[in-house]
Amino acid sequence: MSDAADAGRDPRARPRPQYGEYATPEEQRSRIQQPAPWQLEPVAPIMTDVPADGIPAAPAVAEKRQHPVDRIVTFALLAYGLVNVITSVPAFLDYGAYAETMLGVMGVDVEISDPSAGRAWAIAAVVVLAIGWCATAALSVWNMRRSRVTWWIPLVGGIVFSLTAGALMVVPLMNDPAVWQALLESTRI
Repeated sequence: MSDAADAGRDPRARPRPQYGEYATPEEQRSRIQQPAPWQLEPVAPIMTDVPADGIPAAPAVAEKRQHPVDRIVTFALLAYGLVNVITSVPAFLDYGAYAETMLGVMGVDVEISDPSAGRAWAIAAVVVLAIGWCATAALSVWNMRRSRVTWWIPLVGGIVFSLTAGALMVVPLMNDPAVWQALLESTRI
């Protein structure tokens, strides 16, 4: 009898396997004696550009992606910042002259009571400017080496550290009662 006839007699009966579909893995392994032809073909080794340490090299595209205009602008802003820091040091350390200039800009005709009290704040402002410039320059160079856009780093660093140093320089002026009195009188007029 054929398989079709057997299957026609009992619809719930399972058809007889023809190719070992229902064989257990052990039976399949015992019957297989020769590997398939595709398993006999030699496989060529895959060559990669992996160095001896096992870390693949970065793509060459990242190394060639440079921003010459960005570098020029970044170095120009860093140079401007360095000149600003260097010229601010003597201006900040002569706190009496600095306070007189600031009060003149505010339109107040008064002298600060104790100019020597501002010396510590001036030194702190100089230190903030110097450390800020160094940190900004280091971060800019670090980002340039990674081929990132860096022009904004000296710009933001200059703004942040200049405002911080300026705030430190104003503290002694705001703590002087004579300056406060003169400011209050100038607003009443």
